Amino acid sequence: MFSCWLSRLCRGLSTPTGRVTHLIQGSLSRRLMLSSQRRIPELSSFVARTNTCGELRSSHLGQEVTLCGWIQYRRQNIFLVLRDFHGLVQVVIPQDESAASVKKILCEAPMESVVQVSGTVISRPPGQENPKMPTGEIEIKVKSAQLLNACKKLPFEIKDFVKKTEALRLQYRYLDLRSFQMQYNLRLRSRMVMKMREYLCNLHGFVDIETPTLFKRTPGGAKEFVIPSREPGKFYCLPQSPQQFKQLLMVGGLDRYFQVARCYRDEGSRPDRQPEFTQIDIEMSFVDQIGIRSLIEGLLQYSWPSDKDPVVVPFPSMTFAEALASYGTDKPDTRFGMKIVDISDVFRNTKVGFLQDALSKPQGTVKAICISEGAKYLKRKDIESLRKLAADHFNQEVLPVFPKANRNWNSPVAKSIMEEQRSELIRLMEIQEDGVVLLTAGEHRKACSVLGKLRLECADLLEARGLVLRDPALFSFLWVVDFPLFLPKEENPGELESAHHPFTAPHPSDIHLLHTEPKQVRSQHYDLVLNGNEIGGGSIRIHDAELQRYILATLLKEDVKLLSHLLQALDFGAPPHGGIALGLDRLICLVTGAPSIRDVIAFPKSFRGHDLMSNAPDSLPPEELKPYHIQVSWPADSEAEKSSLNQPYHPES
Repeated sequence: MFSCWLSRLCRGLSTPTGRVTHLIQGSLSRRLMLSSQRRIPELSSFVARTNTCGELRSSHLGQEVTLCGWIQYRRQNIFLVLRDFHGLVQVVIPQDESAASVKKILCEAPMESVVQVSGTVISRPPGQENPKMPTGEIEIKVKSAQLLNACKKLPFEIKDFVKKTEALRLQYRYLDLRSFQMQYNLRLRSRMVMKMREYLCNLHGFVDIETPTLFKRTPGGAKEFVIPSREPGKFYCLPQSPQQFKQLLMVGGLDRYFQVARCYRDEGSRPDRQPEFTQIDIEMSFVDQIGIRSLIEGLLQYSWPSDKDPVVVPFPSMTFAEALASYGTDKPDTRFGMKIVDISDVFRNTKVGFLQDALSKPQGTVKAICISEGAKYLKRKDIESLRKLAADHFNQEVLPVFPKANRNWNSPVAKSIMEEQRSELIRLMEIQEDGVVLLTAGEHRKACSVLGKLRLECADLLEARGLVLRDPALFSFLWVVDFPLFLPKEENPGELESAHHPFTAPHPSDIHLLHTEPKQVRSQHYDLVLNGNEIGGGSIRIHDAELQRYILATLLKEDVKLLSHLLQALDFGAPPHGGIALGLDRLICLVTGAPSIRDVIAFPKSFRGHDLMSNAPDSLPPEELKPYHIQVSWPADSEAEKSSLNQPYHPES
């Protein structure tokens, strides 16, 4: 029966009807292929306009068009500039009596009102072209207009050069989003994410999988948001990241996972951090860290904006120990020098008391950085502020020394240093004329950390005086590897905490130290740094249940019951796996040159973690809390707020 059906089908395809069908199918496939290759999106499909305000050029002369947008500017009731997401275009307001109604609409509508205009694309009169405007060769001769929505008085002008406080911008975020810069930032973000999806899914077979945002508490790590449930005493937690889920997906055989993931941490905002943020979250089975690093380099190269200099791969790498010793941080900005130099040998026989005291201790060192042209550009108050910063934040003494300039500000210690070791110091640190040395002594890690902080502060000071140390157009990527697996807890140095997270695998060469010297164990953790900012972090994971249980219970002293589901999964044939998460907000912030990640997020939280537009978080009346078995214990100074919640609601008040 099947062979009979097949022969009839073949006969049908040999008839004229069959050939027509074949031609139609071929034509359709060609159209689909051409459509997939098309690079120019159809920005006016499905809507009332024929074109966007920013796309019209001399090639459109004579065309009848319909445009929609906001009134940006009006001049002498003759010209009007219309704006949409794509750009600006000049509209000529008709002056003749027959178009009085059109003139009335366009002349009386307040700025930022939404209008629709229809008319003809014409050339601007000779000499009136605007070369600074992409549409500056043409204008629209209006035939009809419609006021779609009149705008009331605005709290600020929609212009990028108008200064606005961040609080005001966040309160009226929907207005701030109309600005050119916010439009550029969010559209660039969208394009980069789309290219990342193409690279991961279409080119490398990743599966985009959503993971839950209602989860349970994870031991260690950042503080989590707690969500009440209707079961007495039971709570969800919002995940800091999809870490456990991505590992469980590897156990489930998904092999290659990614997600544009929402993550939550109950901590205040900073310029590069806020309570809710977005990661490009990635996990792979049967991979090592070289494979992950190559994947990410290719991902960034593929998705990088075309208006920036191309990304050059492979990225250089540096061990954690090297980064700390040379830059005083695990996220070094390698766009400029001013590296930390160990000058302990220069002062082995010094008579200077605090240097002698530091070098007599087991981990004692003398470290220094050289500020080129510091004597020329830095003032005495600058040096004193640097010393105060070191004392206040690190409890560390820092000495300024001017080896080639007679400016030691009557410091007997600095004079002693210069008399004893001037030439050796100049040779070792390659000090030029006007160079200033900032010198400190103490335990290696602490001395490096304070100089790493001062290095960045000095760069800020010098750039404020006109020197350019960090090229804003340069994107300097760096892998930092071989982190310690554990760090001593700040509040109790006798106990350990994970340097990355408790699922990070130890370095294969150091596994034998887990039982004897856990503080000496390196991890298979890697960070991606861009211009001195960590934009990604990941690791090869522990896929052996016994090893994971030992690290959690014995070394970190965590309650393994909280992770029983993960430990059980690892026992059921977990493949070796590893991954990484890129901080999308931070990456886009650096790419666009924005001062804060809040400038690349559509609706961010304020510095205190509040939504100033909707006034969240907000209070709830007791009756709405009752189903969750929650009762608020009000502080004494909040009694007024408590009583106001119990008042009847009046919409007009």
